[in-house]
Order: sequence, then structure tokens, then C-alpha cells
Amino acid sequence: MPTSLRIVSVCVLAGLMFSQVACSSGSAQHLRQSQLLNRQLYNQNRSLTSRESQARQTVQAMKNHQDDLEKQLSVANQRVDNYASESAQLKQRYVGLLNRAKNQPSPLSADTTRRFEELQRMYPGFDFDPQTGVSKFHSDVLFSTGSDQIGQRGSSVLNEFAKIMNSNDAKRLNILVVGHTDDRRIAKGTTKQKHPTNWHLSTNRANSVVVKLSSSGIDAARMGVAGYSMYQPTVPNKDDKSRSQNRRVEIFVLAPDAVVAGWDPVTTRN
Repeated sequence: MPTSLRIVSVCVLAGLMFSQVACSSGSAQHLRQSQLLNRQLYNQNRSLTSRESQARQTVQAMKNHQDDLEKQLSVANQRVDNYASESAQLKQRYVGLLNRAKNQPSPLSADTTRRFEELQRMYPGFDFDPQTGVSKFHSDVLFSTGSDQIGQRGSSVLNEFAKIMNSNDAKRLNILVVGHTDDRRIAKGTTKQKHPTNWHLSTNRANSVVVKLSSSGIDAARMGVAGYSMYQPTVPNKDDKSRSQNRRVEIFVLAPDAVVAGWDPVTTRN
């Protein structure tokens, strides 16, 4: 074979071998890239699956929490309904007892009545009815606006009241303290925190009077408490003067055998 032909043959053969090597090298590189991409996709899929599982768990936990809150709300609403029903029943019983007390003659002796009339002259804002024995303290005498804390002047008149009720003539008698408000809703933020409604204010004020009378020496077993909010006005709430008359604490003096809302003074003392 001529030398030139051999050289051409070698060149052609070398070219073919180089092409095969180049093709083989390119295929391996593409394979590695595909494997790398596949691994990345696999990892991303696992991450998404994990996040989806966590999201489902979070949603389920939130649903369970919501179910618990709904159950608690249902129980709370039932308790409120029960409380409202009990309050309505107690109110009816107290109304009947107070009406009977108002229509009965005073259980006070002549000497005790005289002492209460003297107390009335000493403290304007303290009213005493000698026919029924009912005492009325206008709230402005005992308390500051929106408060159930008894002031110095109110403390003085309640001390004198306790002295009379602890005298020999009155020591056998029992006491029902009843709080009343006017028709204005509780609006001031600081007041509303302690007295959310007029119900709270009326009963809290009556409680304060009972606690004060107890600290002044009246046996706690002789006393009971009620509150009527704005619903037992003495006059229509048409102006500030009428409202001041309706803001009051009444003290009903009851005979020894009087029973108030299931409270029996005889059994209580025993």
C-alpha cells in the first residue's frame, strides 16, 4: 500500500476511535447529571411530604383545640343559664318577703323607735319609718359614686345603728340589708372592673353594710343580704334628684321568727 494511503487510513481509524471515546465520555456525564437531578428531586419530594404531614398535624391539633373550646363554652353557657334561673327564683322569693315585711307593723319597741328617730335627726340622708321599722340609707351618705367602700360619715351612722340594734330591746330582732341603684348603667372602666353591672353594685354595697355591722358587734347570724339593681325604684328615674333617692341601702328589721329565703335564725344559731 502506498505510504500516503496508509497515512489516510490511520487518520480515519484514529478519528473513529476518538469519536467513540468522546461519545462514551459524554454519555457518562449526562448520566451523572441525571442522577444528581433525580436525587435533588427525591430530596425535595421528601421535604414537601414532611411539611404536608406537619401541616395536617397542625390543622388537626387546631381542630381539637377548637372542639375543646366549644365544649368549654357550652358548659359555661349552661352555668350562666342555671345562674340566671336561680337568680330569678331568689328574686321572686325576696320580693314576696319584702312585700310582707313592708306591710307588717314595726317589731321595734317604743324606746328603740325613739332612738332611731333621734339618729335620723342627727344624720340627714338616713331615713327611718316608725310604722314599719324600715331604715333607709341614701347611697351618697354611705358611699362615693360607683363605690362599695363605706366612707367615714357612713361608718359613723352604721356604728350608731349597730349600738341601737344591740340594745336589750332590739337584740332579739333580725336584719335584712337590701341594696338598690338608679337606672344608669355602669360605664366607667375602673368601676366596671369591680362592679360589671348594677346587680353587682347593689349586692356589693349591701355586703359592705353587713360586714360593717358585723364588725360593729351585730351577730352575723342575725343578718341577710339582697340586691335589686335598678328594678325597685321608689320614684321614676327622671332626673338627678330622683336618681339620688333610688340609690339607697334599706335595712329591714324583722321579728325573731321571720325566715328569709330559707334562712332560719334559730337553726343558724344552734
